[in-house]
Amino acid sequence: MKVHHLNCISTCPLGGHLMDGRTRGVFTRASLACHCLLVEAGNRLVLVDTGLGLRDVAHPRDRLSAFFLGLLAPDLRAEMTAARQLQALGYAPADVTDIVLTHLDFDHAGGLDDFPNATVHLRAIEEEAAARQRTWLDRQRFRPQQWGSRGRWLAYDDARTEAWMGLEAVSALRGLPPEILMVHLPGHTHGHAGVAIRGDHDWLLLAGDAYFDAREMHAEPRCTPGLRFYQWMMEKDRRARLHSRERLRELALREPQLTLFCSHDPIQFEALAGRRLGDPRVGAGTGPVEAAG
Repeated sequence: MKVHHLNCISTCPLGGHLMDGRTRGVFTRASLACHCLLVEAGNRLVLVDTGLGLRDVAHPRDRLSAFFLGLLAPDLRAEMTAARQLQALGYAPADVTDIVLTHLDFDHAGGLDDFPNATVHLRAIEEEAAARQRTWLDRQRFRPQQWGSRGRWLAYDDARTEAWMGLEAVSALRGLPPEILMVHLPGHTHGHAGVAIRGDHDWLLLAGDAYFDAREMHAEPRCTPGLRFYQWMMEKDRRARLHSRERLRELALREPQLTLFCSHDPIQFEALAGRRLGDPRVGAGTGPVEAAG
C-alpha cells in the first residue's frame, strides 16, 4: 500500500513555544499539524481523518465555534484541505471510497462532506457520545454542521474486537483490507481510536489525539506545558486517556520497528512527510512517502 502524509489545515494557538516547542516567544501563535493519511489500498482509496474541509474554509463562522476559532485560529487555506491535496495528486474527491476517523472533533472530521462517495468508519460510542452534545464543550468541539455524510457512517460495536501487537481492543474494518485496523484508544473522547496500517515491511499507527507531543512516547516522557493543559481541558475520561497513552508508550518501546505518530506534533509530521508544515502535498512523485512503513 502507498501512504501519503497530509497536513489538512494547521491550528495556531497562542503560546508560541509553550505549545509547539519551536515557535519563538510565548505571545505569538504556534503552528500545530493536523496529520491525516491518504492510503492507496488496491481498488480502495482511504483517508484517515479529513482535517478541516472546504466548507469550513468558506464559511468558518457557520460551521466552527467562535470559541475554537478564537483559541486555535486555524490557517484556513483551501489548498491545505484534503480535497485539494488529493486533486494535486491526480485524484477527485469522489474517488475516495472510505474515511476512517480517529474521532469526531471538528478539526478531524470537518472535511467529511467533501467526499460524496466515502463510507465513514468510526466507533459507535463516538457517534453516540458526540451526538448527545451533553456539555458546553461538547457543543463547541462536535459540530453536526459538518455531518452531512451521516447516512454513510458505519459504526463499530465495541463487543466485536480482536488483539493486535498486545493491544486488546482492535476492530477490523468492513470492506477494507486486513492491513488497515482501528485501534481503540479512549480518553480524549469516549470513542477515540488510532488507525494502524501495514506497509511494505512494518506497521504505521496514527494515534490521533491519544497524545500530542512525540516525546510523550519516550522512556522519560515530556510534553510542552501548553499541550499538557490542552489535553487536560479536552479529555472526556482522564483515567482512560492516561491508560491509552501508557499502552502506546509500552508499545513504542517494545516494537521499535513500528512507526507511531500523533495528529498534532509538527516536528513529527515534517519528519514523516519530508516537507514543511505549511506546504501542501503536490505531485505524485514528490516527497519521501511513497511507501508506508
